Order: sequence, then structure tokens, then C-alpha cells
Amino acid sequence: MLSVVRQFKDPTMNAFDRIPLTSLENAMLPIEDASGLPNPLYNDPDMFAEERDRLLGKTWSGVGFAGDLPQLGYVKPVSFMGLPLVIMRDHDDVIRVFHNVCSHRGMELISEEGPVQGNIRCPYHSWTYDLSGQLKGTPHLGGVGIHKLDSFVCEKHGMKEVSSAVWFDIVFVNIDGKADPFEQFIAPVVDRWQPFLGDSGYGRMRREIATDGKVEGAFTLNVACNWKLAVENYCESYHLPWIHPNLNAYSRIQDHYHIMFANEFSGQGSTVYNLTDTAGTRLPVFPEWQQNRKKEAEYITVFPNVLLGIQADHTFSIVLEPVANNQTVEHLRLMYVGDEAVGPTYKGCRDATLTAWKEVFGEDVAVVEGMQRGRASPGFGGGKFSPVLDNPTHYFHQWAAKRLIASTQNNGSIKP
Repeated sequence: MLSVVRQFKDPTMNAFDRIPLTSLENAMLPIEDASGLPNPLYNDPDMFAEERDRLLGKTWSGVGFAGDLPQLGYVKPVSFMGLPLVIMRDHDDVIRVFHNVCSHRGMELISEEGPVQGNIRCPYHSWTYDLSGQLKGTPHLGGVGIHKLDSFVCEKHGMKEVSSAVWFDIVFVNIDGKADPFEQFIAPVVDRWQPFLGDSGYGRMRREIATDGKVEGAFTLNVACNWKLAVENYCESYHLPWIHPNLNAYSRIQDHYHIMFANEFSGQGSTVYNLTDTAGTRLPVFPEWQQNRKKEAEYITVFPNVLLGIQADHTFSIVLEPVANNQTVEHLRLMYVGDEAVGPTYKGCRDATLTAWKEVFGEDVAVVEGMQRGRASPGFGGGKFSPVLDNPTHYFHQWAAKRLIASTQNNGSIKP
């Protein structure tokens, strides 16, 4: 049993060291005996960087969407819990992610998204990089008019690439570069969804693009809560009768089942998804979807911060962007089945689908923000779980606690 560390603030200790390890061990107990993760993991600002280095940066985390980079040579800066990154689509149509800093003086290279004409130029001293991150130009490096030095090898000083992968249109990164290969990481989800999407269903997914090139079927929610509360709420259906009355009218608690597998994924499924909108119109469906399961829908969290939903006629993905310990941005994208589904015939269906999800996720905002405020109370010690209805949420707490405990084997930091 790991020893209990001091709980008072000691300036020589980092935020994580001030958390009693027994509080993490309690989260790993069987659900009947377990307590939830301790309050500092939600309301201590100093824990934010610790979580990045001990949790999100050591596995595959979502940072954006490949479809948000609509053309070759397009770049999009993003922040990963304070780390400046940039997603780039190079001229060979390959998505890469780099640390968004110049190797000269650490200047942020790209501040706005958009197409790059030629090379990327640092706004400070005009060092330039191509879209593969290679350093190409170092003006006046050796003095005025001297742009190269024999002692300075450009190939050694390009932009630092981050391990990345694209799946379900989501751009995933592994900051420390030590996680299992992405294909191995995501394989349990691919295998689970084989009866729904088959091998080719992923290639049929289409985003809605307006005539002016604007991406439709997307929205963003700014939520005053810790990112983990958004995950916990998404994992369970316990709250449906009180928070989602319209949804609960046809998809009740008893119509949902729990999903927990491979130590990295949990969520819920429904057996009563409605394929027809209020006008009686039906969107195209995945041809691979098993006929006897057409009304099933599944909603899975890919730990730590990616939320996925699949129905026979559309999918959605949400990337949670942790901005601060008490602030999260939820980025949602909808996708449909095949080119016809994103054409004018089904515009009404798509609009109705988007409106429905805006309503559902909007209803959750007050709940997660209320839990965030509650985490400031010394009268709350992490909470308890329903042994029947909270299993997916407890599964997530176990995942986080296990990884945080494991991080005590070293200082948890991510080496540059």
C-alpha cells in the first residue's frame, strides 16, 4: 500500500504530490466500495500541467479534426493544455502535427489558420520551414548577407514533430511519443464496431460542406468545467430522466446498456435509436450495419478526451479541449453516410439532426458546471457510485487513478 502524503501546501512539493495517494487507490476499489477522484484533480489550477504530463500527454489525445484543414498546404494552430501545436496538411495530403515554435528563439510560428503560400516564415527573424517541418532558410545567420554557416546544420534544427494519427477524422497526438502504436491503441474500438461499420464504413463518412466552403454540421460549446466532468457525464445514462426529458421520452434508462472494454474505453449504448425524423424522412444508412441492430446506437469515450457516437445513419465526434482546470471547449463534428447524404435532398434531415444534438449537449452544460462548482466544497470527498448505473463513469475514474499512480514511478514530466 502506498503511503499517504501530506495534504497541506508545501512550496517544495508540486500539486500532484499534495494529493493523498490513498484517495487515488480508493477510486480503484470495486464500485460498491470506491470513492470518486479527489477534488484537487478538478479545482486546483496547479494540477492542470501535472495532468497534461501524467495523463493526456502519455497516451493518444484528440487535438482537432483533419476535415478542418480543407486543402493542401493548410495549417491550423491549436493549444494542447498550454502547449502550442500546429496541425499541417502538406502538399502530399499528409496530416502532421508539430510544436508550433521556431527553433531559433522559440517564437510562435503560426498564429492563424489558413493556407500557406510557399514556406512557413517565422515573424521574428524570418527563418523559414517547409510543410514537412524542415528548416529551409536562416537569413543573415552569419551576419548581414551571410545566410549559411558550415557549423550550423539546418537538418538538425527543423520543427519538432509530434507523434500523430488520423482516425474518424480526428487528429490524435501522443506528446511523449512513448504510447503504443495508434493502430494497436484504437483496434478494440474498430473490432467492436465491425458489425456496424464493417471495413469500409469509415470511408463512407462525409461532412456537410456549404456552397461557400464553410463546414456545416459542427458546433462548439464553451463550458465552465473540468474536462473530466464532461467525460463522466457522457459515459452514463443515469441522468436522462431529469436532464434530457425529450430524449428520455423514447430512449429511457432501461433502453440503455453499459460499455466498458480494453481499459481505455467506456460509455453507453441505446437499443431504441429513431432512424426517421419528424417529417418522416430517413437518411441513408451504412450498408454494413447489421439489420437486426438498426436501432442500436453507441456512445463511447476514447480516454482521455474524445467522445464518439455512431448511429446507422450518421456519426459524430467530440474533441474536448481542456483550456484550464475549470474550463473546457467541446468541439463537435457530424458526419453522414455517403455523398448523397450530404446533398440537397437531405438538408432538412441534417438540420434536424444538428438541432437535436445541440439540444442534448446544451442540456448537459448546467449539470457539469454545477458539479465543477460543487468540487470546491470541503463537504464533498469525491463522491460515491451507483453500483448499477455508474459503472462506465467508475471505469473512467479507475483508468485515471491507475495512470496517475503509475506516474509516481517518475516525476511524470514529458521530456522535450
